[in-house]
Amino acid sequence: MKLTREFKIGIVVTLSFAFLYWGFNFLKGKDIFSNERVFKAVYEDIAGLERANPIVINGVNVGQVRNIEFTKDGEANVVIEIVVKDNIDIPANSTAKIISSDLLGSKAVLINLGNSSELAISGDTLAAELEISIKEEVNRQLAPIKDKAEALMSSIDSVLTMLQGIFSSSNTENFSKSVEHIASSFENIESATGTIDTLLSGQKTRIESILKNIDEITSNLKTNEDQINHILANFSAISDTLAATRFAETVNNVNSTMAKMADISAKINRGEGSLGLLVNDDSLYINLENTTRELDLLLQDIRLNPKKYVRFSVF
Repeated sequence: MKLTREFKIGIVVTLSFAFLYWGFNFLKGKDIFSNERVFKAVYEDIAGLERANPIVINGVNVGQVRNIEFTKDGEANVVIEIVVKDNIDIPANSTAKIISSDLLGSKAVLINLGNSSELAISGDTLAAELEISIKEEVNRQLAPIKDKAEALMSSIDSVLTMLQGIFSSSNTENFSKSVEHIASSFENIESATGTIDTLLSGQKTRIESILKNIDEITSNLKTNEDQINHILANFSAISDTLAATRFAETVNNVNSTMAKMADISAKINRGEGSLGLLVNDDSLYINLENTTRELDLLLQDIRLNPKKYVRFSVF
């Protein structure tokens, strides 16, 4: 059967529309000839994720991002549609994590497979995660260094302030005087060292003689060590013998003397004997005091009236 021209034109137009529809959906990331599954994930921030960015599972590209839109709940969260073209099983507790796919900042969605026995079906919403950006990671790594640098700068500033105070005009003058005093002290030490050297040089012979005598004495002591030990042993024995024989006698004599002294003291306290009467009776003291007073009056009268007691004659 011969095809008419109109039929051919109709087939071409139909195929053109079909190809146009397929190309339009392909550019949108939708393949109308594949068995695809669509999942959703909700983020507060998608960090620059765009449509047609890849979907990755274990390093394998299994789809792409189809659509990105805001939620209609007024919280301005972002909902993305994830199209998975592979038939891999995706557990229901899997997560969709936005990651950087290269150093230039290109984004991708990494699906971390969970361990649930229940599988996610097309239309389910996966748990959302966001990878730390390079900037945030760098800031996190540099934060301790920054803190240490700030502490170091503070320490350096304190040191500079201290050095500025040390090298002020008044301290500089004092430092110069201190250096002069130190130099003078070293000169005095040098002079004293020279004097000591001169003294040692002058007394070198005498010092050598003294050291020689000391060496001879030491040698003699070493030579006569046995005799010295014998003498010391004899002296120790004699001392022990004397201590053993005389110590008891000495103690007895001391006790006897102390007893006699106690007896004498008791007699004195009782008023026995002349010393007892002198200590316990005050009449003798009063008589002595009266006699002294009368003797003083007599001497005073002799000094004032000497003629009354002494007469002088020329012949």
